[in-house]
Amino acid sequence: MYDVLIIGGGVSGVSCALVLGSAYTKPFASNKKIGLIAHQKASSLQNGVYNNAYGIPPGKLGSELLDESLEHLQQLYPHVTPIEKEKVVKIEGSVGNFTIVTNKNKYHSKLIVIAIGSGSPFLIEGLETYVIPHKKALAIKNRIQLQNDDHLVKPGIYVCGTLAGHRSQLSIAAGSGASVAGDVLTLWNDGNHVQVHDAINK
Repeated sequence: MYDVLIIGGGVSGVSCALVLGSAYTKPFASNKKIGLIAHQKASSLQNGVYNNAYGIPPGKLGSELLDESLEHLQQLYPHVTPIEKEKVVKIEGSVGNFTIVTNKNKYHSKLIVIAIGSGSPFLIEGLETYVIPHKKALAIKNRIQLQNDDHLVKPGIYVCGTLAGHRSQLSIAAGSGASVAGDVLTLWNDGNHVQVHDAINK
């Protein structure tokens, strides 16, 4: 049983995992089991070249970012479990006891974060009723999003990145994933606001 399972290894998904992973020193997060289904080959990031993202050297390839971000996650936060080369096909259950079915396995999690792209069709069975046309990309054919209230689709299921209705921009996706992580950490901390920052010891 995972405490949270993140579906998607692109910008928003890995950003969410990094913030959640970095909270391991907090008493309320120290024993939490975090998983990341990183089916990143489907990410639109693969074909990008980035010159306008804060903190990223100009000319950085999206394909490099995908690999480097997952390496970063595993190097600093090895307690976050990567699940690679699997694709989620179905979600069932309710908050506290979800079942996530992939093309290879079944997993169980108390919370779910969906961080996949906004291209149509949406292929995860169990959430079809939440699929709506993308509100900020109406001019782009077949763009969809999941209906949500500040990233929350329904109790226990969050969405981030373009599938949450945000514009397709690396910085926005990263912030969206980090925002969801903050909400999850706050939930784990009995509703008390949480922010996680590392500091230089002087």
